Amino acid sequence: MSITVAYNYKSIRKMINHSLYFTVLLSVFCSQSFLINNNLFAKADEAINTGANIKQVEEQTRSLTEEKQRWESMLRQRYRNGAILTIADGVKHIRMVKYINKRPVKINIVEVNRNLNPNIEIAPQLASTSTKLKQRATIRTIASRNNSIAAVNGTYFKFQNGVPLGTLMINKKVYTGPLHNRVAMGIGKNEFKMAQVQFNSTISTGRENVKVDNINQPRILSTLVLLYTPDWGQTSPVAPKYGINLTIQGNKVTALSQAPASIPQDGYVISGPKSKLGAFLLNKKVNLDIKMTPEWENIDHIISGGPYLVKDGGVYIDVTAQKLNAITGKNPRTAIGYTANNEFIMVTVDGREHASVGMTLGELARMMKSFGCINAMNLDGGGSTVMYVQGRIVNSPAQKGGIPISNALTITERTRLAYDENNS
Repeated sequence: MSITVAYNYKSIRKMINHSLYFTVLLSVFCSQSFLINNNLFAKADEAINTGANIKQVEEQTRSLTEEKQRWESMLRQRYRNGAILTIADGVKHIRMVKYINKRPVKINIVEVNRNLNPNIEIAPQLASTSTKLKQRATIRTIASRNNSIAAVNGTYFKFQNGVPLGTLMINKKVYTGPLHNRVAMGIGKNEFKMAQVQFNSTISTGRENVKVDNINQPRILSTLVLLYTPDWGQTSPVAPKYGINLTIQGNKVTALSQAPASIPQDGYVISGPKSKLGAFLLNKKVNLDIKMTPEWENIDHIISGGPYLVKDGGVYIDVTAQKLNAITGKNPRTAIGYTANNEFIMVTVDGREHASVGMTLGELARMMKSFGCINAMNLDGGGSTVMYVQGRIVNSPAQKGGIPISNALTITERTRLAYDENNS
């Protein structure tokens, strides 16, 4: 009887390659006095799987080392008097106190460098677990549910029911549209964008083409044509005076009403003046085309705020244009921005207390610029301002733990286990 041993040469070769690659990694990082972390091993594993040679892995490793050195040196310059703490690879929490006219202001900052950690995800999250817009929750609840390592409060919202006021897109799904063309930040896997966003959508039947002015937002003018999806709730608002609600299911008009209309789970309701929607009759086939302007490529999420703080590297505060005169003065503030090196920065400023007097929009804008932001914008502030880091609230909101909010901007790290499962 003979025994045949079948060798898996591919597996053996991969084991040898792993040993060689990690030997290179160890030698490179020992020479640089750095510890090897999970993300660097992941980079090496990725290089092995894509057939990179030892020299390429060594170059990538040196590049990461240099980037880490550059970033940490920059952090020390930006936040000279701040306490800089590491949350995760590529994520830092900075605490500092500034004095403006001899009065203290307590500031919390989270800065993210995704070049050092591709497992970091930055995304808005709703308070609701079912994507319903009319709900509020504390930031601790929202962040914990998403296993986030850090978060700040998000865009403005209707206090009575939690509906976000302004553009909100999560994983390429548009939940709400812009108000007053306010500024918004687009977040992609490798880039950020910032601009004033417009809803540029249409509904058509035959040769009739009607502009849709917004999605899942309260009515401001009776002349607007508004779209309501199941995320809004079970029923749409009442139609405007001299208006009509169209229920669309299966790309056909199934009901006409001036009263609040039931929103089908596989459809939507269009609400607007009869003079604009008169051509949309029962059983008429319709087509809905949802677009945003600008049409950002490679952007997965959009969150709005306002006003601008920094635009193209210069202080720029368009309070009047974005109809935000009510938020001037010294207040608690939340802001987000990004640098020329694609580092993401989110900030909270405590206010309305003896230990921290808050900031004006001008003071906030100048600070964001001093942090290196080439574009930055204000988010909801006042009583909403709250920052969560590693399971706790790190600022001092007026209400302990922060008030229930509509949505949050979260930072999450995918686990090493998830990386291994996706690449096994």
